[in-house]
Amino acid sequence: MSGITSLDKFCQTAPVPLCALIGPKSPIQGSNGILPTCYARNIDVGNTIIFQGASDFAHIAALSMTVIMILHVRSKFTAVGRKEITDFFYLYMLLTAFSLVVDAGVVPPGSGPFPWFVAVQNGLASATCTCLLINGFVGFQLYEDGTNLSVWLLRASSAGMFVISFIVCLFTFKGWVGLDPANPVGLFVVVYVLNAICLALYVGMQLLLVWGTLDDRWPLGHIALGVFFFVAGQVLVYAFSATICNKIQHYLDGLFFGTVCNLFAVMMIYKYWDSITKEDLEFSVGVKSNNWDVKDLYEEDRRLTIYPDGGSEYAPSTHYRSSTFGGNHSGY
Repeated sequence: MSGITSLDKFCQTAPVPLCALIGPKSPIQGSNGILPTCYARNIDVGNTIIFQGASDFAHIAALSMTVIMILHVRSKFTAVGRKEITDFFYLYMLLTAFSLVVDAGVVPPGSGPFPWFVAVQNGLASATCTCLLINGFVGFQLYEDGTNLSVWLLRASSAGMFVISFIVCLFTFKGWVGLDPANPVGLFVVVYVLNAICLALYVGMQLLLVWGTLDDRWPLGHIALGVFFFVAGQVLVYAFSATICNKIQHYLDGLFFGTVCNLFAVMMIYKYWDSITKEDLEFSVGVKSNNWDVKDLYEEDRRLTIYPDGGSEYAPSTHYRSSTFGGNHSGY
């Protein structure tokens, strides 16, 4: 590998699963793979070795937070782009689940299914980025959101990108149809370059949307924080993972901080979407009981009412009631 397609330096720093399947072939093991110079300690639980313990907890936390965000999105029945953004969170949840399986060593490196699971993981990453890009068009009202056209355009694009990324990654890992794991040019373009382009286009479109159509500028803060967390996560994984790992004696590495930063970036996407969408109260009365508050009449409104405050215009009755309700024992 040479030039920008060389992942040797990154793989020696970052404990990324795909690095165990690319690179020059080892003369001892007879298989391709690049090992990181430092990685987090394993955990022995019930005679079972668990890899990346801290990152696994971060993945579980990300799954929990994603469920909460999905529930909040689904509660906004009339919000613009509700179905589309829900599909994005579902894809992120699937990606997190597969990342948990791969990082924890449920499918260990060197096993037969490992290349397939890593290919699925990379395919889901590409599908998630593509789904986010298509979500970026919803706010421009090029087509009606929530319709079959909008939803299936998003799903078809995401599925197509998943298939492309999965095939390129798997064929590269296996060395099929001329793709070489020692020179993964196609993998680098699909997994890194195209995903970066999708994310950059999404951010650019949302900046245009906020500046061009919204009076509120607070969503720009959510965009800025999301970009910051995502970039910080990538830098911590691919540039400083080995440094972090050595400094804290292998208890953590950059993969943990990258997972946490990615979660924060996704949370900022949710906050941004929530801040630019409004719900029609007419259709949400039955969902939120505190949408309508009964207020006392203003003095002007009280004077305009047709019923006087002093009671009936007829004379009061001179008869006494014979009921004993409420402790009243009076009679005729």
